[in-house]
Amino acid sequence: MEKTNKIYVAGHRGMVGSAIVRKLKQEGFTTILTRVSSELDLCNQQAVNDFFANEKPEYVFLAAAKVGGIMANNIYRAEFLYNNLLIESNIIHAAYVNGVKKLLFLGSSCIYPKLAPQPLKEEYLLTGLLEETNEPYAIAKIAGIKLCEAYRDQYGCNFISAMPTNLYGQGDNYHLQNSHVIPALLRKFHEAKMNKADHVEIWGTGSPFREFMYVDDLAGACYFLMQQYNDKLFVNMGTGEEVTIRDLAFVVKEVIGFEGEIRFDTSKPDGTPRKLMDSTRIHSLGWKHTTSLQDGLKKAYRHFVGEIERV
Repeated sequence: MEKTNKIYVAGHRGMVGSAIVRKLKQEGFTTILTRVSSELDLCNQQAVNDFFANEKPEYVFLAAAKVGGIMANNIYRAEFLYNNLLIESNIIHAAYVNGVKKLLFLGSSCIYPKLAPQPLKEEYLLTGLLEETNEPYAIAKIAGIKLCEAYRDQYGCNFISAMPTNLYGQGDNYHLQNSHVIPALLRKFHEAKMNKADHVEIWGTGSPFREFMYVDDLAGACYFLMQQYNDKLFVNMGTGEEVTIRDLAFVVKEVIGFEGEIRFDTSKPDGTPRKLMDSTRIHSLGWKHTTSLQDGLKKAYRHFVGEIERV
């Protein structure tokens, strides 16, 4: 990619898309195309076709998606499948029709079978049944991977796909009921500190292992792949490091400066015991994350406090 190339970031207001925009600006790119949903409905095929025909982007980062927590995934199953299929198929087809030089499609670690061996390798895709609660979203993301592969096979398009691990950082969702574990913990410990509570309660035993990556590292990985990777097989993007929920809670407690006790409610479910992605492929290509968990949590907490102060 040249600094003056037209680059379209779909989903630029989301956590991932906004991080990609920050990375591109940091690297000196001057023509970054973005549209909010009121300007461009990505579920509208004609609108997407018109946008590509008029703007002629040369590179595309496809980070747009309808997303939500476990509850939303399970309740709005039709919407998650239908909308995500429309978004990715409209953009991928328009990219082909309008001669986009390269496209990067971003998926999710939920594409892997529920009972796949750990760590999760790229070749485990479609080897077993998916997790039932987010199956529609996972199927949509698998379809996106297969669309990129099919357009490469039939039309010779340089369309690649990448699957990020669990992300956190600037632009995250901090709603206590439907956010992911890190933003939920940051908010919970912050409120406990502000309210001078004597303890924070966490569901489960704290024993499950999880992998987390700071979102700006993910943007760096996307930029790296766009510059360096041109193969058919999708690529996992992770740190290769994992931490128990218990240890994570104590790091968050330290970062926020909460002085009370942590109590684990062992009557509540733990969830999947382990979820680690095998990122050997991208590491062997020369990319590695640079933000430690503690440093990433400090940055995330600063952004969270900044959001509160703006309200």
